[in-house]
Amino acid sequence: MDNQIIASSIAELDIPLERDGFLRDLLRQLSGTLQDVVGLEEASGFISIVGQKMGASINDQYQDALKVENLNRAQVSAVLADLKQRIHGDFHVISEDDEKIVLQGNSCPFEEKVKDRPSLCMMTSNVLGTIAAENLGYAKVSLEETIATGASACQVVIYLTETNDSMIASGIEYFKE
Repeated sequence: MDNQIIASSIAELDIPLERDGFLRDLLRQLSGTLQDVVGLEEASGFISIVGQKMGASINDQYQDALKVENLNRAQVSAVLADLKQRIHGDFHVISEDDEKIVLQGNSCPFEEKVKDRPSLCMMTSNVLGTIAAENLGYAKVSLEETIATGASACQVVIYLTETNDSMIASGIEYFKE
């Protein structure tokens, strides 16, 4: 058989392999390997570093596009939901006030690849926390429910000030650099 015919027949195979799915699977395998080798806490730490860098970069993009040095609370809230929508996270603001922003995510950008990979949730925590803190001075992100751990949706609370509720909540604190 001619190499061109072989290549053509292979290219026509019904294999669900494309860039987006490949990259999600790559991240799933990477996070799973990290969780297995160094443990969930350490894997979450590595992914947190990446998330913080991603958050800073995304924050710069929104600030540049809006032509502002700092986003106000309403802009932060809208940006957090918008960025998740842009990456197919289907996150919406459930409530917001001067103390906190509550987001619900009905789907994850990592889709089914997030199942049993709670370390990937550190990407969400760090991106959202970094953007909120860099603009408002402080944030504490509490991942109340996550699809990664079996919930039907994610619920994320971003505390903007230190209150009794924020001190009691489990989560990661972020401060303006």
